[in-house]
Amino acid sequence: MKIVVTGTRGIPNVMGGVETHCEELFPRIAAMGEDVTVIRRKSYVSDGLKEWKGVKLVDIETPKKKSFEAIIHTYRAINKAKKLGADILHIHAIGPALLVPYAKMLGMKVVFTHHGPDYDRDKWGKAAKAVLKLGERMGCMFADDVIVISDVIRNLIKEKYGRTKNVHLIYNGVSEPEVCDYPKYFEELGIRKGRYILGMCRFVPEKNLHHLVEAFGRIKNEELKSKDGGDDDIKLVLAGDTDFEDDYSRGLKEMARKNGVVLTGFVKGRKLHSLLTNCMCYCLPSSHEGLPIALLEAMSYGVKVIVSDIPANLEVGLDKDDYFPVGNVDELAKKLEEVISREPQHIDYDMAKYDWDKIAKEVRGVYCNLELK
Repeated sequence: MKIVVTGTRGIPNVMGGVETHCEELFPRIAAMGEDVTVIRRKSYVSDGLKEWKGVKLVDIETPKKKSFEAIIHTYRAINKAKKLGADILHIHAIGPALLVPYAKMLGMKVVFTHHGPDYDRDKWGKAAKAVLKLGERMGCMFADDVIVISDVIRNLIKEKYGRTKNVHLIYNGVSEPEVCDYPKYFEELGIRKGRYILGMCRFVPEKNLHHLVEAFGRIKNEELKSKDGGDDDIKLVLAGDTDFEDDYSRGLKEMARKNGVVLTGFVKGRKLHSLLTNCMCYCLPSSHEGLPIALLEAMSYGVKVIVSDIPANLEVGLDKDDYFPVGNVDELAKKLEEVISREPQHIDYDMAKYDWDKIAKEVRGVYCNLELK
């Protein structure tokens, strides 16, 4: 079975939730003996790879413009998939799903994964939101099979489009944690083990990192001094960056610098693992999510988490004290103060349903059933 994948910027080591999803999922499906090709956006990769962990990689030139790069790339990727003789085209995200009918016209079977209603993201203007809503409609109405990553999304497409047939709830996953220390990296950042709060995501408005910086700024005072009488404060570390530098990302970085926040840039591998291993807590104050992989990653390390009470975060089923009302900076500051006042906690979360090996088998099952139709 030849499977071609589009809707992602690329793999490996490309920032983004869909990208992390594809990076974990498709090598596992390739290891099951399937022929998998991921079509990447050339402007996001410079590794020269033609194959990675059994997944074939094809790079296509695409203009790096926020408003229309996804749709241009998807159009070119669909044409490439047809030339490659794809049995199944797997399209990720609602923007690229706008062209599901085109792929069907070319005779391909299409699986569409709905990662969340991206039109709720603050970065999009009215025209872009309208296109994204149309993409969601096209994907939900015309794809042979639809995969949703949360029950929230499954209910959404049932209510909006009446789609209940060939809809599969398959969660995002998380890998086994790689617990480690990286003293040299921590020295470079100016942080200490167990003495920092971690925010890890892209620098886009709907993640509300400005609320996290503001809340941290309110409590950054003498009581945050280290218990041994030293002069190094507890830090806030923001791990991530933006794909497109804009007024929001520039403003966030300036706000962060004024409040003594540590900015790491986009990090993966040992650096990221060490940050997750040793933080006091992980905080995700976002107003919009599908099912946040970054939150699942933090939970896999057993760290305390503080997250906004949006539906996608509530679906994870954390303790009620781990949530705060979205947008309420005062409540977020109180939660951070509570964490700082205690010794770091290790929490054993139940991560069974977020197992990537199980998820890969479920997705492959969708392919196999579709191929038989």
